[in-house]
Amino acid sequence: MPENYMHKFATPEAAARAVQNGDWIDYGFGAGFPELMDKAIAARRGDLKDVKVRGGLAIRPRIEVVEADPEQESFHYYSWHIGDYERRLQARGLVRFMPVALRLLPDLYRHHDIRTDVACIPVSKPDAEGYCSLGITNFTWRVAMASARTVIFEINEHYPTLLGVGGSNRVHLSEADYIVEGTHEPLPTRSYKDPSPTDIAVAKRVLEEIPDGATLALGVGGIPFTIANMLAESDKKDLGCHTGTISDAYLAMFKTGKLTNAKKEIDTGRSTWNLAMGSQEMYDWIRENPDLFRPGDLDYVHSPGRMSKISNFISINGGVQLDLMGQENAESAGTRQLSGIGGQMDFLEGAYRSKGGKGFICINSSRMTKEGVRKSNIVPFISAGSTVSAPRTMIQYVATEYGIAKLSGLSLRERAQAMIDIAHPDFREELTAYAEANFN
Repeated sequence: MPENYMHKFATPEAAARAVQNGDWIDYGFGAGFPELMDKAIAARRGDLKDVKVRGGLAIRPRIEVVEADPEQESFHYYSWHIGDYERRLQARGLVRFMPVALRLLPDLYRHHDIRTDVACIPVSKPDAEGYCSLGITNFTWRVAMASARTVIFEINEHYPTLLGVGGSNRVHLSEADYIVEGTHEPLPTRSYKDPSPTDIAVAKRVLEEIPDGATLALGVGGIPFTIANMLAESDKKDLGCHTGTISDAYLAMFKTGKLTNAKKEIDTGRSTWNLAMGSQEMYDWIRENPDLFRPGDLDYVHSPGRMSKISNFISINGGVQLDLMGQENAESAGTRQLSGIGGQMDFLEGAYRSKGGKGFICINSSRMTKEGVRKSNIVPFISAGSTVSAPRTMIQYVATEYGIAKLSGLSLRERAQAMIDIAHPDFREELTAYAEANFN
């Protein structure tokens, strides 16, 4: 440990005393989480008032500032993206959702449209020169740090040291006001349930559209994961990775020699990502092979302009429902928030701009309710209260088990017919009647 910075080291309890009434605290995004600081700040329940904690896509089993203060006397929790645990908090009225397209988030911090008083940043152990990696969550920490009053580094002994190319994923001990360390729980893991026959049918459709040498941006849903597993067993070669979240999907392709990044015009030979979430095996892969990766912040990874310089850039995401014009709801059931838009818009635009690029929204054509009633996921229009996550102008391809609709360049009537053709047969007559009455 570099001795020049020993005076910055403090217990989590001492660092937590930097939090003041009315502060905004940032916890970051995804699997990275400042668990020691969370516990220490939660212990100040009753001493503090109106403290707002900001996070997103938390995959840990609990957030202490929330669980310790369900009456919200001291703390209010805000999320950029509702994950499984946050969905349960939402049902209890303990989370407030903030919509954002992730590529725009750095500018919100940069231009002080949002405030950060205390940034609690998980980092790896420092090297001999005092540099730490942002490990599995690069987020937009570099920008948030610049606007924060107090910066707290929390050294997590489980974090991979990825000092990497370009330096955007590393920080120096000199940049922290406080440095805390201690024993952490194992990194939180994320897995996927086995695909349904319908998921497999959708995945097969998309697989046919992916050329050799394609660079993939895979969403975190079940169908993108299924496509990756199929690619791993396919005859495709020289696939690449430029994605918001790297996961076991990419590990599967790497293990069979499909993921080489050899054809990428940018970061050739390396997988590019902002977050990492998956199994312990995947975290070990990242830790043991740092030269294979180019982790970067949101400004770097989520830039459609950068993606446009990569040929055959393929973006694959799931959705909740789409209407006949191609508008997509990716994140809500009525007014109930299910997730968030995350980087979906960023990568859809990147695919549009790429030479040979394709952006896919993958969806089962229908679903069964708990009562056993079949409902269509392709609807005449997105109903009031539900979110239009991506406008019709941004949707290029839609895939269901019945086929792929290419919407770009079509009129409204032509779009409607293309969507009807891939809808579940039980609903095509109803959808056709609506289209004939409304799209002349």
